[in-house]
Amino acid sequence: MADVLTDEIRQVGLDHGLDAVGVAPAEPFEETRALLEERKASGLHGGMQFTYRNPRRSTDPRAVLAGARALVVGARSYRVAGPDGPEGNQPTARVARYSWRDHYADLRHALGAVADRLTVDGWQAEVRADDNALVDREAAYRAGIGWYGKSSNLLLPGKGSWFVLGAVVTDAPLEPAAQPVADGCGACHACVDGCPTGAIVAPGVVAARRCLAWLVQAPGSFPVEFRAALGDRIYGCDECQEVCPPNRALDRRHRAPPAVAGDEPWVDLVEVLEADDAELLGRFGRWYIPDRQPRYLRRNALVALGNTAHGDNPDVIRVLDAALASADPLIREHAQWAADRLGRGQPVVPASTPA
Repeated sequence: MADVLTDEIRQVGLDHGLDAVGVAPAEPFEETRALLEERKASGLHGGMQFTYRNPRRSTDPRAVLAGARALVVGARSYRVAGPDGPEGNQPTARVARYSWRDHYADLRHALGAVADRLTVDGWQAEVRADDNALVDREAAYRAGIGWYGKSSNLLLPGKGSWFVLGAVVTDAPLEPAAQPVADGCGACHACVDGCPTGAIVAPGVVAARRCLAWLVQAPGSFPVEFRAALGDRIYGCDECQEVCPPNRALDRRHRAPPAVAGDEPWVDLVEVLEADDAELLGRFGRWYIPDRQPRYLRRNALVALGNTAHGDNPDVIRVLDAALASADPLIREHAQWAADRLGRGQPVVPASTPA
């Protein structure tokens, strides 16, 4: 009966938009816990919390659901054609593809359908995706969905790495995958060589303290040594996936679907810097923003502005002058850096009140 229910559950997931579904046993991820604790102790986490906050909890499915027996793991693609360059001459910044729209909402909807089907038969089922509760990639690996690339991303055979991952933790007696997917990277190290900051310090080991995708989400000052490497990014970094040969091979075989209405691959930096807090949170609230403080979006925007803008653009001059006069020392610091990069350096106005 377990295999019949497993097949039915897998089909429910596929019917609701998942691109791959697998089942893993609900035993604790002991090796993963040890790795998280080791990397946290060595500082590789760079202050990241997420699954590092409590490795024992985030590697034990039974901390989500007492008596859990299985994980139904789903992958949903966010692969879409890369953006054309923005129109016009205003300074803009790129957004990582997974954040062009809320792909996790679609993932949770599909996983919710799986959970609903399980509860119909009286089983307990809890959906978890993109939170501190579970290491999604390890769950997906154990469910036979893909292998770990050297970038630490999970790659699905023939489908690449452009996926969001999540799971349903259940006490249903489902049939787990027979074995993990074999490594498909071989000797390739394109992601290691292509990382703008050298954040991939060993195969499958990413130093978060160097990773742009984390640094744009981290609180505090953006590290000076990595500001130029941020380039025209404001949120996320897709570089290790852009250079990945399986992803490139997939693009050659099958054209990626185009962006849809509402996708936001670029943002106007002047608009970001002139928007008030409510506008920024309303527009970008789906992003991870430290402590929900829009000052960090402005910080990222100022770094991108310094890397991409023209110092004689009147709009750029206006937002820089306003940022240099900000009462927030974090904003003044990054505005000064951008102004210096654009040949418009001037003394910083002291803060009248602490931020």
